Amino acid sequence: MSTIENSTQTITPFLWFDGQVEEAVKFYTSVFKNSEVLHMNRLPAEVPGQEGKVMMATILLNGLEFMLLDGGPAFKFNEAISFFVKCETQDEVDCLWNSLIDGSGKEGQCAWLKDKFGVSWQIVPNALGQMMGDANPVKARNVMNAMLKMKKIDIAGLQVAYDRE
Repeated sequence: MSTIENSTQTITPFLWFDGQVEEAVKFYTSVFKNSEVLHMNRLPAEVPGQEGKVMMATILLNGLEFMLLDGGPAFKFNEAISFFVKCETQDEVDCLWNSLIDGSGKEGQCAWLKDKFGVSWQIVPNALGQMMGDANPVKARNVMNAMLKMKKIDIAGLQVAYDRE
């Protein structure tokens, strides 16, 4: 039985690409630790000029299953859907942020970015939620105001705002 059949995951993100499935598989599995390619469907030799092209793939990124489809140009990614990635350390935030914007990705505000395929991600240190959830409304507001001025979240900058009263 395959990993997919053994999975307890019942909802799987399904991403529609325009001719970039194989590139996306390589990119995402290189960015996220504990990732693997579970399956890739390639076009058969009978398809002239496209034989071997990856049409569909299933990958695991940090244990979460994703399906990728080469569906053509009909649909594009937008910020209405994003992937929220929790991070423990600034090094983890920096590594994921820098890797995901590598190439032609774009930084957004408040932990948001778009990778080179247009997929939206939020790279968020756990410290942000902890500080913003503080019972002291002044500390929480200070952290919120600091975060609103950031693109990539800087934990040290949040801590400075948190410690200010």
